[in-house]
Amino acid sequence: MITDSFKHKGLRKSLVEELKSKGITDKKVLEAIGNIPRHIFLDSSLDNIAYQDKALPIGCAQTISQPYTVAFQTQLLELKPNEKVLEIGTGSGYQTSVLCEMGVRVFTIERHKPLYVRAKSVLELMKYKPKCYFGDGYKGLPAYAPFDKIIITCGAETIPGELVSQLKVGGILVVPIGLDSQIMYKITKNKEVELTTQEFGNFKFVPMLQDKES
Repeated sequence: MITDSFKHKGLRKSLVEELKSKGITDKKVLEAIGNIPRHIFLDSSLDNIAYQDKALPIGCAQTISQPYTVAFQTQLLELKPNEKVLEIGTGSGYQTSVLCEMGVRVFTIERHKPLYVRAKSVLELMKYKPKCYFGDGYKGLPAYAPFDKIIITCGAETIPGELVSQLKVGGILVVPIGLDSQIMYKITKNKEVELTTQEFGNFKFVPMLQDKES
């Protein structure tokens, strides 16, 4: 059962205003964040800080991204209704929910089994219907490619070629690249072998790990 009190709703409203003040302009992104009870994706002990604009622990040495980062990445995707979107790193399922709330078809991969199981359960509770997979995000989901958009919610060392190959021509890949800290990249696939790359500042993510599942 989902408990979403007036207090939670008030905190979300304040969070949306904070995100606006930090430069998030996409009304649909702000609306999605205003609708989704972020506290549901966290341990109940974190309830009082669930709507602070910060990353918080979710287990398996992973974090739920700060709301600004979620909003920023989602805004960069330039989502349109019914697009097919691949998310690498389900984590808590919060970013997944934002994508679902935006009216796109979501395919999401998580490499940590406990997080996969919990996120799947919470997403079902929330009545969202993404297709959830347990596996190696670097490999993507070739059986369901091509995707209109791809979002990576962990730090990659380089642009993952396997995922670029699963992106439609005209599609967008949003990925943080770097080791200790990352630069956010928006990569547009203009032609099968031609990419346009744009940089959008520094962020901090947990690393994207290859060929490892736990």
